[in-house]
Amino acid sequence: MFLNAERFPDPIRENGRPKLFFFVTEDWFFYSHFLDRAVAAREAGYRVAVICRVHAHADAIVKRGIEVIPIALARTGMHPGDELRTLAELLRIYRRERPDIVHHVAVKPILYGTLAARLTGVRTIVNAPVGLGYVFSSQTPKARLLRPFVLAAYRLFMNPRNGATIFENPDDPAYFAGLGVVDIRRCRLIRGAGVDMGRFYPFPEPKGVTLVVLASRLLWDKGVGEFVEAARLLRSQGVRARFVLVGEPDHANPAAVPESQLNDWREEGVVEFWGRREDMPEVFAGAHIVCLPSYREGLPKVLIEAAAAGRPIVTTDTPGCREIVREGENGLLVPVKSVEPLAAALRRLIEDPDLRLEMGRRGRAMAVAGFSVEQVNTETLALYRRLLHRAPLEPSGSAKA
Repeated sequence: MFLNAERFPDPIRENGRPKLFFFVTEDWFFYSHFLDRAVAAREAGYRVAVICRVHAHADAIVKRGIEVIPIALARTGMHPGDELRTLAELLRIYRRERPDIVHHVAVKPILYGTLAARLTGVRTIVNAPVGLGYVFSSQTPKARLLRPFVLAAYRLFMNPRNGATIFENPDDPAYFAGLGVVDIRRCRLIRGAGVDMGRFYPFPEPKGVTLVVLASRLLWDKGVGEFVEAARLLRSQGVRARFVLVGEPDHANPAAVPESQLNDWREEGVVEFWGRREDMPEVFAGAHIVCLPSYREGLPKVLIEAAAAGRPIVTTDTPGCREIVREGENGLLVPVKSVEPLAAALRRLIEDPDLRLEMGRRGRAMAVAGFSVEQVNTETLALYRRLLHRAPLEPSGSAKA
C-alpha cells in the first residue's frame, strides 16, 4: 500500500501546478481508456495534456479540461523518414513544455516517448504497454519478424529507472521479466481502465431471441473468426439465437478483418454487423450474453463493462480475459482458437436463462469490488505522487502498487 496523503500530498500543495503529459497513439483510445484518469489528475491539481494523433475525439477531450497536442504518428508505420519526423516533433514538444511527468501508452509512445524524455531531461516516466499488442500476440510472419527488434528496444526503454511500468494483469510483467525486459520491482499492477459503475449497471434481460454480442475492434486476434464459426455451428445444430458484431475494423492494425469479409458474413446471415456504437450501456441492456474469444489482452474494458452491466461472459482462458471471468461464477472460459468449446459454452448459456441471471449478478459484484474507475484513478494518482516525491517503490512480486 502507498503511504498516506500526509506524507505524500498532491504536488500542487508544494510545487505549484505540475505538468502531466500523456502520449498515446489515437485520440479515441485516450478518450475511451484514459480520460477519466486525466480528469482525476486535473482535479488533483495537475496541468494535464495528451499528445496524440487527432481524429474525432479532440473536442470532447478539451471539453473535459484536458489540453490536446496533435502529433503526426502512424501506429504501424515503418518509413524511417516519417518515424524520425515524429521523434523530432516529440522532442520539440517535450523541450517546449517541460512536463514533470509523462505517461506513455503502447509500443511507439513507450519507445519514442522514453527516448525523448531522456534527451530532454523529463524527470519522471510512466510506461504502460496495455497488453502485448500485435507484435507479441500475433503469429504472422510480420509479427515474428518484428518481435526481436521490439524486444531489444523494450529492454532499453520500457522500464525506466526514474519511473515505473504499469501492467494490467499479472501475466504480462512475469512474461517480460522472464525475457529480461523489466525489473519486476519497478512494475505496478493497475487493473485496466476502470468502469463507471453508475453508467454501466444491470438491466433486466430483454424478451425475445437470445442476443450474443461481441463488441471490440474487429481484429482476427480478438477471435472474430472463431465467434462467427461458433455462430455458424450453433445454427447448424438448430440453436435459436442472434449473434452480433459491434465495432469496426482497425485498419491501422495488420490483423484487421476486411470490410469485404464482414459484408460476406452479413449477407450470409450468420451474424449481424452493427458497426461502431457509442451507447454501450444500451447495447448491453439489449444483450443476453457477451463474448470475447480473444487470443490475449491487457485487460479488456468491454468485459469489465459487461460484468458491470450484469451480463454473463464467454471468453478465452488467456491473460487479461481470465482476470475478469471466474470459470462457472460470472462466465465461462474456453481455450484460445477453439470453435467447438466456444460454441458449447455459448449454447449452455443460451439454453439456461437462470444460469445467465446468476452469473450476471456475480459479475456485477466482482466489477464493483475490483474494477471501478474510482479505484483505478486512486491507484494511478498514488503512483504519480510517489514517483514525483522520489519515494522508493515498495517491492512486490505481483507488480502491485
